[in-house]
Amino acid sequence: MNPVDRVRAALAAVGVGDVVLELSESARTAQLAAEAIGAHFGIDVPVGAIVKSLLFLIDGQPVIVLAAGDRNVEQRLLGAAYQVGRKKVKLADAATVLEVTGYEVGGVPPIGHARSLPVVIDESLSRFRTVWAAAGAHHAVFPIEYPRLIEVTSGRLATLTQAPRESQDLSGDKA
Repeated sequence: MNPVDRVRAALAAVGVGDVVLELSESARTAQLAAEAIGAHFGIDVPVGAIVKSLLFLIDGQPVIVLAAGDRNVEQRLLGAAYQVGRKKVKLADAATVLEVTGYEVGGVPPIGHARSLPVVIDESLSRFRTVWAAAGAHHAVFPIEYPRLIEVTSGRLATLTQAPRESQDLSGDKA
C-alpha cells in the first residue's frame, strides 16, 4: 500500500473517512501547502492552519509534535513538557523520520505511522477551527477540525511555540 493510501486507511479506521486531497502542486512546506490548498479551493488558507508534523527525539525517544505552520517549535518548551533539558531534545533527521514514521519529511501525517508514537499538539493550533495536515506525500493533504485532530491522535496539548513578535517601530517616535 502506498503512503497516501496508508493515511486514507488510518483516517477510515478512526471514523474520519476519505478526506484526502491530492494536489497538483507541492505541499511539502506549510507555505506551499497553504498556497496549493488556497489555489485548489479558491480560498485564503492561513499558513498557521497548516499542521506541521515533526518528529523529535526526546531523551532518545521519538515523539510526534504537531505545530502550526506559522510557528517554530521551541526545544526548551518541548523539553519542559517532558521534564528534560533542551539539550535532550533533537529534531530527527530525514532517515530517522522515514524509518520511525514510514513517511518522508514533508509528507508526515499526524496519524498512521509505522509504529505507535506519542503525539504532542502545540496549543497555537487552537486558533483555527479547521486545520490541514499532510497525508503521506508532498502533494497530499487532508482537512480536519482541531478538536477532532486532538481526538484521533490522542494528542497531549502543550505550549511549544511563542507568537511571533509584532514588528517594532524603530523610528524612535512615540505616539
